[in-house]
Amino acid sequence: MFRSLRERNYLIWFLGSLASNIGTWMQRTAQSWIVLTDLTNHDATALGVVISLQFGPQLVLAPMAGVFADRMSKRKLLIWTQLALGLLALGLGILVTADLAELWHVYAFALGLGIVAALDAPARQAFVSEIVDTELLSNAIALNSTSFNGARLVGPAVAGVLTVVIGAGPVILVNAATFALQIVALLIMRRSELLPAPPTGRGRGQIREGIAYVSKRPDIIAVLVAVFLLGTFGFNFPVFLATMATTEFHHNADGFGLLNSILAIGSLSGALMSARRERARMRVLLISCLLFGVAMLVSAAAPDFWTYAITNVAVGFFALTAMTTANALVQGSVEPTMRGRVMSLYMAIFLGGTPLGAPLLGLAVSALGPRATVALGGLSGVIAAILAFLILRKAGIFAWRDAARMWSPSAPATGIITISDIPDPRTEEQN
Repeated sequence: MFRSLRERNYLIWFLGSLASNIGTWMQRTAQSWIVLTDLTNHDATALGVVISLQFGPQLVLAPMAGVFADRMSKRKLLIWTQLALGLLALGLGILVTADLAELWHVYAFALGLGIVAALDAPARQAFVSEIVDTELLSNAIALNSTSFNGARLVGPAVAGVLTVVIGAGPVILVNAATFALQIVALLIMRRSELLPAPPTGRGRGQIREGIAYVSKRPDIIAVLVAVFLLGTFGFNFPVFLATMATTEFHHNADGFGLLNSILAIGSLSGALMSARRERARMRVLLISCLLFGVAMLVSAAAPDFWTYAITNVAVGFFALTAMTTANALVQGSVEPTMRGRVMSLYMAIFLGGTPLGAPLLGLAVSALGPRATVALGGLSGVIAAILAFLILRKAGIFAWRDAARMWSPSAPATGIITISDIPDPRTEEQN
């Protein structure tokens, strides 16, 4: 389960990322608290604006961010983005600690964080494949998900305690310090053991080149279709959990918080189980999408709060299994020189669907009620599995017994290779 941690570089990366992820969740919690209690009178609209400013740049900047990730050394790019994120957290933390922060300050810093994070995301995703070889890639990606979801459990809890003890401003300053830890981790890695992809030269049409590359890869298209449906309609958990907790089961904020924690437990379990698999398999993605949908449909029919809470363990488990597998399938099969651009499209489709689906699901809650809306989220998983399967079957590259295999334009006429057969850049360079 933890075999990638035997690699010195990956262990350093994992520890730095874990600290940074915990700090990020701490800042998100403290920032929400500031907006709702200090800068407004529990104005949910203001909080929504902050969230939109943080995630909106992903949609606009993702294609160009992918080009940067392919042109530059991903390690160097990450050092600069971590430095910028740390300085932004430091600036906001100082303003809040000095009691000088106004709502527009939070908006401006949220936008700045969103812009830098958009540049950081594709390089961060693609850099993992430069730390470990192909055999460990699936495990490394799963451990990254474990780090993120473990931080989601720990970060808000720590932030809640520290906000009471030392205040929201110092909590944000703690996050600024965690970016320094990530930079140190990047600096002390053994560069001789990294597997850097050759940088892409400057030139026109590189964004179009990335889109054209994906358009010729039905395996990647199938994964992206599944990710879009899940990210847009299935993974809007704040809408599902908040409305079911309050409207359907008449619980307050404590019930909503408990449901989030239980969902995170399932997510963490799914990430850990994914880490045990030797490589990503297409059939695991299809089955986990399908079972995610089934779990959501069952939860929609839960008769009471605790039954609903328990079903969310399964929901979180299959959700993270699907996402971890999808990420590994794409990274493990794409050409190294295209990885940044492809992963930028992946992140844009996954994260960009959330702000699109949230208002639609909100309208569904008003029109149909929370249970029907949760059921709609479940149907997205079932439809995602069916559409991905049909895309692969139509392309003639999917057979159930060969579901672990992926198509590559560089493969023979049959077009089928396993992820483990993709050349290791280090071996290619030696040859």
